Amino acid sequence: MPVTVPSYLANYADLYRRDPHAAALAWFADASFGLFMHYGLYSLLGRHEWVMYREAIPLPEYEQLQAQFTAAAFDAGAITDLALEAGMRYVNITSRHHDSFCLFDSAVSDYTSVHSPAGRDLIAELAAACREKGLGLFLYYSYALDWRHPYFYPRDVFEMARPNYKHIEPRYRWAKDEDFRHYIDFVHTQIRELLTQYGPLAGIWFDPIMGYYARPDLFPIEETYAMIRELQPQALIAFKQGATGTEDFASPEREGVSLAERVRQRIGPEAALVAQRAWDANQNKHNEICDTLQPGAWGYNKDDDGNHKGPDEVLRMLANAQEQGSNLLLNTGPLPDGAIPPEDIATLREVGRRLRV
Repeated sequence: MPVTVPSYLANYADLYRRDPHAAALAWFADASFGLFMHYGLYSLLGRHEWVMYREAIPLPEYEQLQAQFTAAAFDAGAITDLALEAGMRYVNITSRHHDSFCLFDSAVSDYTSVHSPAGRDLIAELAAACREKGLGLFLYYSYALDWRHPYFYPRDVFEMARPNYKHIEPRYRWAKDEDFRHYIDFVHTQIRELLTQYGPLAGIWFDPIMGYYARPDLFPIEETYAMIRELQPQALIAFKQGATGTEDFASPEREGVSLAERVRQRIGPEAALVAQRAWDANQNKHNEICDTLQPGAWGYNKDDDGNHKGPDEVLRMLANAQEQGSNLLLNTGPLPDGAIPPEDIATLREVGRRLRV
């Protein structure tokens, strides 16, 4: 039977027929520029994607946001058109962030956009638009942090694992290391859903690496990676600076450097060694630097309105990434209704215009 080549790899068809993974790596090395989007329940509050954690919003209170999630202006066609106009070759979106709310249909959770007033599978819509226009689609997935799942590990393992509630949250049920397997089974089911429900993906993009470094022994990372490679051989794997060094590329934030010293200070020397080994193994690959159009936040932050980065700064970041042998993955935080902020649209259009010139 003839081999069907994913649309984003059309220019690498001959290599894809011989080696899908090699074709994807060659494409990524040429891709240069991608669009990142952090969108979820946190967007409705407009106070950063970590608002649930930072403000220690109780679970029942935060969950009420699901009843307000309409995504009325989330337009996959307009998003992909904008990415193409900006000269981007791929899109990456938060399929599930640390609050555990999903933008896709899942058999193991009703905490999703499908079960909100939006009534839509936003990942399915974006996957279809990317396929139509030859853009690669990466799916961000919060592998190493979940503030809602009952069996994720507690704050005494790593402080960012749970908000600092003044009350005992009755839904948190972790008691021993073995309990974590309940969480891993949930994660593996959802990753399998992402890999089987939306056609060929450019890759899976895991976060946050600090949550992994805190207890790497709890995560069957090679089992996770093997599942991805089996289900979609062309799909690339990223996990920030790296968990094992076997990732296809690293994607550090902003600076494009190792996190080892920060890991040593916050978690300890053994975790720092894991971080450094992974970075050493990954840093000579063709990598990616991720950065934001807002001054710092990834999810929409209303206080930053009017203060987003402009075309000159974006082009400087793009040149800096290229000098480091990396792509630039540039993030926008969609508004509560899912629309891209107008100032980001203007910037990306101007960047694209200058790149074409």
